[in-house]
Amino acid sequence: MTAITSLAFIHKKGVFGDHHKKNESDLIRISEVKNLMIIQVVQYKRSKINIGDIKIDSLEIPEKNSSVNSNKDTRILWSAPRSWLILSSKENIIDNIKKSCNEKDFAITDISHSRAVIQIKGLQAREVLKKGSPINFNEFGVNNCVGTVFHGISIVIDSISNDPDTFNLLALRSFGESFYHHITDSCLEFGYVGV
Repeated sequence: MTAITSLAFIHKKGVFGDHHKKNESDLIRISEVKNLMIIQVVQYKRSKINIGDIKIDSLEIPEKNSSVNSNKDTRILWSAPRSWLILSSKENIIDNIKKSCNEKDFAITDISHSRAVIQIKGLQAREVLKKGSPINFNEFGVNNCVGTVFHGISIVIDSISNDPDTFNLLALRSFGESFYHHITDSCLEFGYVGV
């Protein structure tokens, strides 16, 4: 997790866009989420394990589409039937997963270095996402997640909070720079702070 992040050379700190005479606390905040383990867990079709019996980092694995279970360190995102993304700040989360999910029933893949993760936070964050994604964000609440596109780039949106609206946006690392530019361009109208 100490490798160079995908946005290390392009993420700029400072205030940008239409921020004149606006309180900095009212601007959108954009940051790169670093030191995050991202593990994909897929249950094999032949597996007879009841997913409701498994817990990872004291969290149940969500069985309902587009739902997220979370605690302070870990978020488990429903990705597809029998498929989940586990995002955690714990470096040993993969060991925790392997204890709960045996390799006879599950494929466990560390995809941490293949993703760029951008967090946008603020009163207008939802409006920024509406500019590039076809999702109905009026019905998209906390602990919801969705795979979608943003200006043609495939992403996963994870809703963290609504006070203020906070979203983690995951894109393939190879699209990280383009995705970052699309997000920051969409934020210029409202003004944003790079942190």
